[in-house]
Amino acid sequence: MLKYLGYFAVGIFIGILAALFGLGGGFLIVPTLNFLGVEIHHAVGTSSAAVVFTSLSSALAYSRQKRIHYKVGLLLASTAVVGAYIGAWMTSFISAAQLKVIFGLALVVVAIRIYKKKTAEPSEVKLEDVKVNYKLVPVGGFFAGITSGLLGVGGGIINVPFLTYLGLPIHYAVATSSFAIVFTATAGALKHYAMGNVETQWLLLLVPGLIIGAQVGARIAKRTRASSLKKAFAIVMAVLALRMILKGLGLPVP
Repeated sequence: MLKYLGYFAVGIFIGILAALFGLGGGFLIVPTLNFLGVEIHHAVGTSSAAVVFTSLSSALAYSRQKRIHYKVGLLLASTAVVGAYIGAWMTSFISAAQLKVIFGLALVVVAIRIYKKKTAEPSEVKLEDVKVNYKLVPVGGFFAGITSGLLGVGGGIINVPFLTYLGLPIHYAVATSSFAIVFTATAGALKHYAMGNVETQWLLLLVPGLIIGAQVGARIAKRTRASSLKKAFAIVMAVLALRMILKGLGLPVP
């Protein structure tokens, strides 16, 4: 009984961080499952399926807060779905080690830029007044999708910095990323399920906590200043990047 309560608590913790930063949660689900003995390809596949529930719960909470830019989210998802399918397919043919190192180094640079970037509070700008270069959005979505399918993460690790670069305030970027990840993760999860990479028993253990945690995380984000959320996101991204680099180099990190 204590073991199952532990899995539930882990799910809540991951769900909170996923919703708070618009990341989906795969960055924690994959290493957690792998640590608990799930083979890495199955951990990635199961993570993709779990992220569907996390991001859906987050998106519903952010929808009630009216912080989702639906046009941007749908444009992101339109190409991310294709990218996620390709990324999941690529896991059968290539090792992700070199990609993790290159990707991690790029994320360090992005994290530094986000940390230094000024951002507005939601009360200072209306969502309908935000100007975005819509032609660029599908490009970022495609690469976020490939990352999602290949590494088992939600894609928010690209979505959020990309959307803030395009001009969305951090709160709206996090909310819109959560919405787009619903589609991205679903595409990757379906492909992984067809490949036999989804461990359904682990989904049953983690998903209830993930859903509850995502609701809590969205509420925390609503009460967090944009500058604090931006800096916290940059720090989390830098930590994830360092972990990705070390794992890509073959070092035994959790």
